[in-house]
Amino acid sequence: MRNAAALLLAATVAATACNGRAAEGPRVTAVPADGDADRRARMVETQIVARGVRDPRVLAAMREVPRHRFVDAGQRAQAYEDHPLPIPGNQTISQPYIVALMTELLELEPSSRVLEIGTGSGYQSAVLAELAERVYTIEIVPELARLAESRLKELGYANVTVREGDGYRGWPENAPFDGIIVTAAPERIPQPLVDQLAPGGIMVIPVGGFFQELKVFRKSADGRVTEKDILPVRFVPMTGEVEKTPTVPED
Repeated sequence: MRNAAALLLAATVAATACNGRAAEGPRVTAVPADGDADRRARMVETQIVARGVRDPRVLAAMREVPRHRFVDAGQRAQAYEDHPLPIPGNQTISQPYIVALMTELLELEPSSRVLEIGTGSGYQSAVLAELAERVYTIEIVPELARLAESRLKELGYANVTVREGDGYRGWPENAPFDGIIVTAAPERIPQPLVDQLAPGGIMVIPVGGFFQELKVFRKSADGRVTEKDILPVRFVPMTGEVEKTPTVPED
């Protein structure tokens, strides 16, 4: 559990719903040079390193991906500040610290295959694409799916595939996944996502209604799943099939 300041900051977080689709092939590094590199560097030091994120690959990705390209032009002056920002579809782009924290918790390797439920603006997808071999991302809001796919292609992320649709059942034809990240909060754990974790895989997901907890699920080599609470958060609710699915019994 984090300290009280981190909990308070995290509790203000909102995140996106979900959707996606894209082309095969290795990632072409992506992000062109821009005049906001200094702003990103300050963001990483003051908002992310200062709160305990230490993975050097995650920090490098956060310094590289141009967050200002994933928000509307009118929001770009605030793109590297420590709070969520509105995006189309009544959704938000999460604050940088939460993006970095959730990414670090996935423990990704360069060979990892990742499933993201809740593409939103595509910013989290781009960060994942800097770290993993392949990212599959699903967005339930059609407008966001189209915008994210276009933006990710424009920035050169050829290793991200976006799909428009309900993410509750995951992406079984491309399973299993080394990492699964969910950026909208269900009240119950979607069992299909647990089933699609590879042995040794990790899922990072906010769970709950009004009160939400960021959780990490880890699947062992023998298929046993362990659960760990990280900290209270505030994400938009996960919508779609999950809203009418009964609670999964606990072991």
